Amino acid sequence: MYSRIFVAIDNSSTAQKALDEAIELSAKLGASLCIGTALDEAPVTQHGMGLGSYIDVDKVKQEMRDTGNALLERAAAKAKVAGCDPYCILIESDSKRLSDMIIEAASQWNADLIVMGTHGRRGFERLLVGSVAEHMIRTATTTLLLVRKM
Repeated sequence: MYSRIFVAIDNSSTAQKALDEAIELSAKLGASLCIGTALDEAPVTQHGMGLGSYIDVDKVKQEMRDTGNALLERAAAKAKVAGCDPYCILIESDSKRLSDMIIEAASQWNADLIVMGTHGRRGFERLLVGSVAEHMIRTATTTLLLVRKM
């Protein structure tokens, strides 16, 4: 069935549900597990342009990395309790969409399944926030498992 499962996480409750699902699948199937989190540095980089005297862009990016690494450490510990030995990856870009970063990282890791949470936003909220999951559905060539917020 699936032998290489990539799960994309952030701090949301839906991402934690996706992580739980990926861990369970990995344990049941004996599949390798990769846990990734993507950092969209574009807002910081763009905001920092010309404002270098007001914010320390490098410091903010490092804080983002530290937060991302801590998230990955917690996720890896959870996976290890379930008997998985995950590979973790911090994905960074200041020029790519989150969905593209996830697809690229999963592809480079040779994943045959990508698991991620979806917030199920609709209407005006989706228009404002966008949908990483929707873009993933349109562009990913790997099988996707989307875990919905309940």
